[in-house]
Amino acid sequence: MLNGENILITGGTGSFGKKATEIILKKYKPKKLIIFSRDELKQFEMAQQFPDSKYKCMRYFIGDVRDKERLHRAFYHVDYVIHAAALKQVPTAEYNPFEAVKTNVLGAQNIIDVAIDHGVKKVIALSTDKAANPINLYGATKLCSDKLFIAGNSYAGEDSARFSVVRYGNVLGSRGSVIPFFLKQKATGVLPVTDPDMTRFWITLDQGVNFVLECLERMTGGELFVPKIPSMNIMDLVKSIAPECKTEIIGIRPGEKLHEVMIPRDEARSTLEFDNYYIVKPYINFFKQRFQNNGGKPVPEDFEFSSDTNPWRLTLDEMKEMISNL
Repeated sequence: MLNGENILITGGTGSFGKKATEIILKKYKPKKLIIFSRDELKQFEMAQQFPDSKYKCMRYFIGDVRDKERLHRAFYHVDYVIHAAALKQVPTAEYNPFEAVKTNVLGAQNIIDVAIDHGVKKVIALSTDKAANPINLYGATKLCSDKLFIAGNSYAGEDSARFSVVRYGNVLGSRGSVIPFFLKQKATGVLPVTDPDMTRFWITLDQGVNFVLECLERMTGGELFVPKIPSMNIMDLVKSIAPECKTEIIGIRPGEKLHEVMIPRDEARSTLEFDNYYIVKPYINFFKQRFQNNGGKPVPEDFEFSSDTNPWRLTLDEMKEMISNL
């Protein structure tokens, strides 16, 4: 689908953007692959890894999703957009709330408006498990962003851009992940743990990128895609990284949950199950018919996809293997 097409990745110099660039260049032959981000140093460093002398399709575009005029320039003749730009550090968002709103909410609306104006075919936006029943500002802004992208389909009409969202859990080894922090702390002999009962969903960067690209291909517009991924208890994570270390219980931080939810019970009525993923259908009647014959089966009314009740648990050996491949 991406061969001969123009693809733009917002936040393209982040962990996801760099891995997506690597996989797209390996699997496809795009006409242009545009990295849109606001950090010139990260773009310079990424251009050393993916130089345009070797990859003729590569373009590096300085800009901010808050700047609608710059987006208009960047989206010229773009076919597909992967929206990965966000302010995602929970404490930072709590301390700088409207900065998070400007990037995560107003930036999302800018992407929608400009994609429609330029005839972009498909836009897929990255979300987070923190957007399901959010208790912190980051999660709340991403929930708002998700709603904007889903509603963008009715805003665009039948023959214009299509918008969908992918929601998944913690990414192994990404910036902000606890795993690189634990690996660094290992030398001290003590790992700080927030709560011994805490659980989280886990996915590798490769799995996340491949799932997003699969969803970009299969999307019809209006879906919220959730992959079926495993969970792990924080103490098991500690054992898989540094079984010899002591642990220090420091308590849950502000804006943090004991367990994460990717599909709340309230959304069960709108959820369809497939072999490897779920789709949460939109509430907007305008395009509900798109999901009538897609092969998904409804989940039970009391269904909830939560990290503590998820039957798929990572073993210590599986986590060790995943970490060794980082």
